[in-house]
Amino acid sequence: MNNWLKTILFLAGSALLTRWIPFSSLFRNLDTMIHEFGHALVTLLLSGQVLRIELYADHSGVTYSAVQAGFRSVLVSLAGYPSASLFALLLFYLYARGRKEWGLILAAGIALVMLVLYVRSGFGMLWLAGFAGLNIVMLFLGKGVRKFYYLLLAFLTLEESVAGTLYLVSAALYSPSRAGDAANLAHLTGMPAVIWAALFFLFALLCAKRALGSFFRSARPGRERENLQGRMK
Repeated sequence: MNNWLKTILFLAGSALLTRWIPFSSLFRNLDTMIHEFGHALVTLLLSGQVLRIELYADHSGVTYSAVQAGFRSVLVSLAGYPSASLFALLLFYLYARGRKEWGLILAAGIALVMLVLYVRSGFGMLWLAGFAGLNIVMLFLGKGVRKFYYLLLAFLTLEESVAGTLYLVSAALYSPSRAGDAANLAHLTGMPAVIWAALFFLFALLCAKRALGSFFRSARPGRERENLQGRMK
């Protein structure tokens, strides 16, 4: 079967199955957190100012920032969706390398930075504090529980990174002015929002394909034993 088709089918199946896991909806905000953090990070790298970040219970969010007009504004608007896709890929890469703890620490660290510096809304503050605290707790629990929790985060983030861009394509087709980052980019560049949304979607699919490839390679018989032996040297 074609690898692209496998990726799409696996994502669809995973999205359906994870809906049955209690409280899984809360963890889908990780994708939103990384999306908004991506906007904030690029703003800072371009010598701009991050005013505040808001996270909402419906998995949406917004970053308010000030940056010099022109190409810098384009880069800031570009940052959100690719950041979420790359972070999902990173989680699977760390899993394949036997570095799940690094992924949990990184996610908790980003949550704490956003909590301390940028997020001031009720739900956002509560979610970031709870998520960071839970990640820290998981570092001290058994390997089985930690592995299940880590894979839940990884798959939910991967699903959301693809589903979010697919929704963006739909919004750009039927209501371009409400297509979030794609609408901002259309305003800044003159390129239609649907093209930007399609590019985000294709990039998310590419990251998903590589992430799942990394996951399946790590799941092959004997692979875990080889990784363990490598870390012992």
